[in-house]
Amino acid sequence: MAIHPILKMGDPRLLRVAEPVTAFGTPELRQLVQDMFDTMHAAQGAGLAAPQIGVNLQLVIFGFQRNARYPQAEPVPPTVLINPQITVLDDLANPGLEEGWEGCLSVPGLRGKVPRHRAIHYRGWDAEGQPFEREARDFHARVVQHECDHLIGRLYPTRMTDMTQFGFTSVLFPDMDVAEDD
Repeated sequence: MAIHPILKMGDPRLLRVAEPVTAFGTPELRQLVQDMFDTMHAAQGAGLAAPQIGVNLQLVIFGFQRNARYPQAEPVPPTVLINPQITVLDDLANPGLEEGWEGCLSVPGLRGKVPRHRAIHYRGWDAEGQPFEREARDFHARVVQHECDHLIGRLYPTRMTDMTQFGFTSVLFPDMDVAEDD
């Protein structure tokens, strides 16, 4: 079990566009995936992107049954998503963007309201190189979009449209039992 330090906003490595993964099923990739899950769990995260631990690869992991940082969120299946592609599924019954609160392990102690697509289709590969695809809605879709933003060098504050909806978690949600370094 290896828990890596998580890069914080301001570190230029978080602004890079990540490189595609080209070698699947290797011991190194399997170890990276395990380390990322260990790191995410230790930080009580909902997801983690490889660039957040200084690895410039198109690899994200996410998933949980329950998450203390997002107590109202429905479960998200544990997923390894490599070289992802996202297609928006919004339609007349499900139009446009929906704002929701987000936090980030690279932006500790803060939350902001971020517009995201409510429904998406994503596809990519697992650590063994097996292709897969899935549809996601609501919080699951938000997590995928958030983590994939890290692969193009974006942090959630750059997606915000109203900075009055950005602040410290402890101030915005004083009754929430979340550590300040969330």
